[in-house]
Amino acid sequence: MLLMTYTLNLPRFETKVVKTGDKYAILDVLRRKYVTLTPEEWVRQHFIHYIIERKGYPKAYLANEIELRVGDKKLRCDSVLYDSDLQPRMIIEYKAPTIQITQKVFDQITAYNMLLRVDYLIVSNGMQHYCCRMDYENNRYSFLPEIPDYSDL
Repeated sequence: MLLMTYTLNLPRFETKVVKTGDKYAILDVLRRKYVTLTPEEWVRQHFIHYIIERKGYPKAYLANEIELRVGDKKLRCDSVLYDSDLQPRMIIEYKAPTIQITQKVFDQITAYNMLLRVDYLIVSNGMQHYCCRMDYENNRYSFLPEIPDYSDL
């Protein structure tokens, strides 16, 4: 099965995919370049288009593949939403559609959040999407029923 045939629980968009040799690449609208098309990248591009086009997230405030450092260890957030002061507001973690979203996935995004301390965490495999709002004052979080519009953040 070709990577592009995964049907996701996200709206379709006009993909720009090229084939180079035996590999495919998809245009990443945030990085403004073609990147290797993997199942996870397929989810990322669909999700990014969804939150920009349907949820009103400003493209200028989103970034993909954000590197974090803890001592000598490098971590990488799949996507980060910043506010107008360029402070992180949301971390988004993607998995391939065939990967189940488990506690391990939430542990991974929580590790990133220990460094960034954002208001929202989202995890998606393209089929299921989970969004948590952080409550640091009470040291807890709550799951939201859906991905919020940007105007509701």
